[in-house]
Amino acid sequence: MIAVLPGTTIQTGLDKQDISKQIFDNIFAAGGLVLSQVSQLTNLESYVIQNWVKRGFLSSPVNKRYSKRQFCRIVIINMLKDTLRLDKITGMLSYINGVLSDESDDAIDDNQLYNYYVNLIVQLNKRGHEVSYIDNNKLCESVINMLHDYKEPFTGAKKRLQKVLVIMVNAHLSALLSKKTELLIGELDLKI
Repeated sequence: MIAVLPGTTIQTGLDKQDISKQIFDNIFAAGGLVLSQVSQLTNLESYVIQNWVKRGFLSSPVNKRYSKRQFCRIVIINMLKDTLRLDKITGMLSYINGVLSDESDDAIDDNQLYNYYVNLIVQLNKRGHEVSYIDNNKLCESVINMLHDYKEPFTGAKKRLQKVLVIMVNAHLSALLSKKTELLIGELDLKI
């Protein structure tokens, strides 16, 4: 099944663990991306990305190049903005990573956060839950299992990360249900 990595325009199969890590490692093998490349890979206008940097949602690019970590932050915000307001997204990311424009206080690298998230989506797809109700207890259990190797930089970081990943997966499911609803409405012969 060909799908798009959430928050990007990158087509791939969401059928194996660490797929986002593999793809992003290849994309960033030669170094950072310039703004036009980030824009193309996220389908975001350049001014939106620049605005997010100006507002402190991520650190400034170095030598006009965005790192893998910065790119993942942009992708995370982009994928969540369909279901959550920007202030909620940035508040949630601050909950685990402190000051968003300062990477030195992060509990998790955004690349690792995104990879955990995509791995959870891959698990859900394998179980046939792509656009269905997910039992919150089972989701929490999956998140806990996913984070078995996560090393806390401070006490309570793992608990915070668990909560954020549950929110991210629910936002993903919400976006999928919203798209499905739009398709179903489109099938109605409405005379509006």
